[in-house]
Amino acid sequence: MTQAPSPGERKRGFPPVVDPDVRLLVLGSLPGDASLAAAQYYGHPRNGFWRLVGAAIDRDLASLPYDERLAVLLAAGVGLWDVHAEALRPGSLDAAIKDAANNDLLDLVASLPRLRAIAFNGGTAAKAGERLLAGSGLALVPLPSSSPAYAAMGFEAKREAWLGLRAWL
Repeated sequence: MTQAPSPGERKRGFPPVVDPDVRLLVLGSLPGDASLAAAQYYGHPRNGFWRLVGAAIDRDLASLPYDERLAVLLAAGVGLWDVHAEALRPGSLDAAIKDAANNDLLDLVASLPRLRAIAFNGGTAAKAGERLLAGSGLALVPLPSSSPAYAAMGFEAKREAWLGLRAWL
């Protein structure tokens, strides 16, 4: 495990998890402190991401070790990355993101010949990502955030929305 950045430090995301067979790319905003400390996408134990995406691909990802989660996700044609490459952000809330530098999403999209859709995990990712990917010709799918901080929707309602990803797999 690595140490989470201090509040005034720029936080940097992870490299993309993709291969040429990715049909669906799920984009978050920027990893939170728990994820950065664990050096894992969606590393906060209360984040519902692994249960939600696992439901969409009909696999129990949450019980697997991290490396196996990524391998199973790729085998199902699902890749991961974030809209933002780095930003200033005290804490982990998306609303606190400032001075963000974006990942080169168009270059990544161009390198994925089987890509059919891009899903956004939460409103912050969707707002920035839809602007960056407008005109890409791909389906752009906003999803409710998997974060426990997004409590306006219960887990089952989030799960129903995330099950819609099956249309692109």
